Amino acid sequence: MTDEILLEAEDKMQKAIEVMENRFLNVRAGRANPRILDKVEVEYYGAPTPLIQLATVSVPEARKLVIKPFDRSSIGAIEKAIFEADLGLTPNNNGETVTLIIPELTEERRKEYVKEAKTLSEEAKIALRNIRQDANNDIKRLEIPEDDQKRSQEKVQELINKYNKIIDEKLKIKEEELMSI
Repeated sequence: MTDEILLEAEDKMQKAIEVMENRFLNVRAGRANPRILDKVEVEYYGAPTPLIQLATVSVPEARKLVIKPFDRSSIGAIEKAIFEADLGLTPNNNGETVTLIIPELTEERRKEYVKEAKTLSEEAKIALRNIRQDANNDIKRLEIPEDDQKRSQEKVQELINKYNKIIDEKLKIKEEELMSI
């Protein structure tokens, strides 16, 4: 029974890491990354449609994204959706494609992004602590000897230590990415 609780806790901790990594993708590093457009929804024939379903996105240069819609009549809607998504980017359209130039980041802006990444990692650690609390409560509810409870709670603590290290490593990598020019 405690094994099930531990497996469930580890699964939830892994998901917390994945959520943090996905949120890290939205913290720009001055390089073009098509993933920043993942959340952009385009009003296409009256229905909100993910941009990815309407166009191909390529990275011809380090700081440039080119969006080539499958249907050229959707260019205006794509341009409008990118502008409304408040990505801090200005779309330029040439009639066939929409181009996004990723601006060079200033030192001050890089530091702001590092702060944002630290906040996201701290939120992930909070999620881990909540998972630990739930797992420990589930273990306490089981009618097992106190020694087994202690051992199980120590295993939960080992898990949280492992995942906290993973978060710290991923944060360090993101900080280096953000601060490199």
